[in-house]
Amino acid sequence: MTLKLIGISRVSARLLLRTGLHIGAGDLEMRIGGIDNPVVKHPVTDLPYIPGSSLKGKIRALLEWSTGALVGNSPLGLKQADQPGVREILMLFGIGGGETDVSIGPSRLAIADCELAPEYADRGRNQPLFEAKFENSINRIKGTATNPRQTERVVAGTRFLFEASIRRFEGDPDLVHLLLRGMALLERDALGGSGSRGYGKVRFEDIAVDGAPRALPADPFATAA
Repeated sequence: MTLKLIGISRVSARLLLRTGLHIGAGDLEMRIGGIDNPVVKHPVTDLPYIPGSSLKGKIRALLEWSTGALVGNSPLGLKQADQPGVREILMLFGIGGGETDVSIGPSRLAIADCELAPEYADRGRNQPLFEAKFENSINRIKGTATNPRQTERVVAGTRFLFEASIRRFEGDPDLVHLLLRGMALLERDALGGSGSRGYGKVRFEDIAVDGAPRALPADPFATAA
């Protein structure tokens, strides 16, 4: 089977944080009086951003769960390719390095790191971009708090610029709609750490595909059966 590239679709949006967002920086340096869990920041500007890999990984996980084809914690692969909806997910996100299937071909999707929307880059002290939220573990027998620590979050109300591209090969199904369905699932779930504690609720605004306005599916579960 040969692959013929016939186009590259661009999906853009503004990503609004409805609640504080924590995507960890993996900072192992101890600072007296500092934040225990800082968020990831640009090394030059020191401004927050959302890694494209975080978005891509969470959207893929939600789409995979929606198929009902997952077994345990293993990601979908060629063994499940004949189950409904799985082949399209593998085409969009790619297959494992040890797997080959010429009918699926390479990954179509690329999601860029999301930079701050321009109006937020010049915030001053009266409009902070970050907050330190104290978190505790609760002893459920004694009802007492233990292990207090500060988690840094990007404050609710902040907006980032989302951009993704999808390579289109001759004969491909509608993978743009699949991405939009995954974005709709993300709006119902959470991005980043501590989603079960209310962190990371997001909403996509001003969505466009190749410059034309587009809406997310009203029911992202409708085509998951």
